[in-house]
Amino acid sequence: MQTRHVPMLFAALLMIFGALFYSNTYSAPPVHSNASSATELLTGDEEEDLLFMREEEKLARDVYLTFYELYGNLTVFSNIASSEQMHMNAILKLLKKYNLPDPAAGNEVGEFTNEELQELYLDLVDTGMASPLEALKVGGLIEEKDMYDIQLAIDRSQKADIDAVYESLLCGSRNHLRSFAQNIEALTDDPYVAQILQQDEVDAILASPMERCGKKAPPVECKGKCLGWMK
Repeated sequence: MQTRHVPMLFAALLMIFGALFYSNTYSAPPVHSNASSATELLTGDEEEDLLFMREEEKLARDVYLTFYELYGNLTVFSNIASSEQMHMNAILKLLKKYNLPDPAAGNEVGEFTNEELQELYLDLVDTGMASPLEALKVGGLIEEKDMYDIQLAIDRSQKADIDAVYESLLCGSRNHLRSFAQNIEALTDDPYVAQILQQDEVDAILASPMERCGKKAPPVECKGKCLGWMK
């Protein structure tokens, strides 16, 4: 399928202005550099998860940028794309700290090193091009998938710095899901229907207010284990 590519200057401007918009609701915790070496300090799961998460956050950003070019009146896509860029940056800091290669380096919008994410990007864009409503539903699906995958990564991680970044990403995804659900409900007058997570877990998220994520957020008592579908 042919996909639309966002001009790099256009995408860069969205990143700059959108990041200012989202800076009050998302702030990634600092990743302190470590002069000691790295890769050997990570388990295989931790390394694999960081590499995957870097591109999964890119997938979200790229899909939203593509949809904003297609549906310019839906500014939710440009706003959340900016937040996803911040998520990507937070993961990149961890990759650098642990001397891991960046799988997103040199890839344009819509290009991925991970073949599964490449295929998923094409499928999601194809689905969302059907209508604005379908695009918003794709946004909801992406955020639910992100929460599922981030929770798995938290469960496999043994590093406090990695956990802190994942917690912030998890918080951000909850906020993004709330935004997409609000837009979907405004268009349909129907409640948002869960696509990956259990409906009661999604309902609990949507019934709670927007959060301030990252270092400005209040302590998270459940350390990311709040989602009932992960036991």
